[in-house]
Amino acid sequence: MPNPVLDAVAVSATDIEASKAFYRLLGFDFEGEGAFSAPQHVEPVRRAGEPRLMIDDAALMEKLNGEPPRAPNHSIFAMLCDSPMEVDAVAAEVAAEGHAIVTAPWDAPWGQRYATVSDPDGYRIDLFAQL
Repeated sequence: MPNPVLDAVAVSATDIEASKAFYRLLGFDFEGEGAFSAPQHVEPVRRAGEPRLMIDDAALMEKLNGEPPRAPNHSIFAMLCDSPMEVDAVAAEVAAEGHAIVTAPWDAPWGQRYATVSDPDGYRIDLFAQL
C-alpha cells in the first residue's frame, strides 16, 4: 500500500509581496538558498523535515480552478513555537504589523499556549507551544 507524505501546504495571495512580508513574521525566509520565486508562485526556504509552503497568485488559482480561492474559517496549518513566550511575541509582532489576531494568545486546556493569526488574504495560522 502506498504511503504518501505531506510535502506542501498552499495558500493563495491577492498580493504576493504582502503575503511574503506576513510569512516572514512567522520565520519564513524567501531569499535564502532553496527559496523559489516566480511572478505567480513563491516558496520560502524549506527547513529539514518540514513541508514546503507554497504561495500562489489568487488570479492564477481562479484561472486553474474555475472559481476564486477562498480562505477557510479554520486554521490551514499550525506553527510550533519554542515556548509560550514565543507564541506571545510572534502574535504581538503580527499585530504590530497590522495583521489580524483571530484568537489572542491563551492557555488552552490541552496544555498549550495557543493563538490564531490571519494572513493578508484571510488564511489562518495557529501558533502554539507546550505550557
